[in-house]
Amino acid sequence: MHVLLVEDSVRLRDSLTDGLQRSGYGIDAAADGEQALRYARHNDYDIIILDLMLPKVDGLTVLKELRAAEDPTHILILTARDSVDDRVEGLRLGADDYLTKPFAFEELVARLEALTRRSYRQKNPRITVGPLEIDTSARLVHCQGDELTMTRREYALLEYLAFRAGDIVSRRQIEDHLYGENNFPMSNAVDRLVCAIRRKLETVTDQKLLATRRGLGYMLQEPTS
Repeated sequence: MHVLLVEDSVRLRDSLTDGLQRSGYGIDAAADGEQALRYARHNDYDIIILDLMLPKVDGLTVLKELRAAEDPTHILILTARDSVDDRVEGLRLGADDYLTKPFAFEELVARLEALTRRSYRQKNPRITVGPLEIDTSARLVHCQGDELTMTRREYALLEYLAFRAGDIVSRRQIEDHLYGENNFPMSNAVDRLVCAIRRKLETVTDQKLLATRRGLGYMLQEPTS
């Protein structure tokens, strides 16, 4: 999933960027409110992780401006400001969740997973497409009862396609969601990931689940009879 992390602490920003990338998220990181607004206006994100005490433009102002512009991106406030009044104000201004520092990284990831499911109107952490089942909480993939071992990138792509099952997803959309704005994958990186996933699916089923739409993109689909 494509996440914008807005955090002025270099140490925490770098730590979260590394941890979230290892968890399969495409991350863009902003150090202040001005940069955050610039990123948000030019990119599509699944979630924005937003600190409140930011230089140049504070987090609440960022939140207000995004909601005034009718930006629907889910926003998780991550801040040391932990009073009830602070939480209420953030939520009433349009934040979708609120997590106070210090926090457990595992809880942050769980909240991101929940917000991602909400983005795709998917309450169940298990996504089923034909014989394929993806457990988005455990990050496990099964097909016809067999567990498939996926690399971090392979899982991230398959999960993204599963959330959008039945829709064609372009190469550019995949690159944005897997790598972020400031990472530049090799030109054939997406093709290689798709081929690797397809090979693993073909070891357990002859049903065509992952389709290529030439010139358009890729689609995870229910098998045809």
